[in-house]
Amino acid sequence: MAEFVRQQRKKYCQFCKDNVSFIDYKDAVLIRKFMTDRGKIKPRRVTGTCTQHQHELASAVKRAREMALVPYAVPVVSNRIDRKSRG
Repeated sequence: MAEFVRQQRKKYCQFCKDNVSFIDYKDAVLIRKFMTDRGKIKPRRVTGTCTQHQHELASAVKRAREMALVPYAVPVVSNRIDRKSRG
């Protein structure tokens, strides 16, 4: 049986490709694409952004959090039942 190794494609910086000079913190839709569902900033190895734009993106996310455009953290909802309160 032959092992098939899938080669990963190189990720390109979306901001460099679109020639973006400034990442606006008020663009919450764009910023949300670079955040996890828990509200954390995704790393460069996942998003493919270059170092310069990742730094600008992090600053924009932090400003947007301060202005309450995006949340700091999303509460975790669990279906687990607390055994102590059951009885």
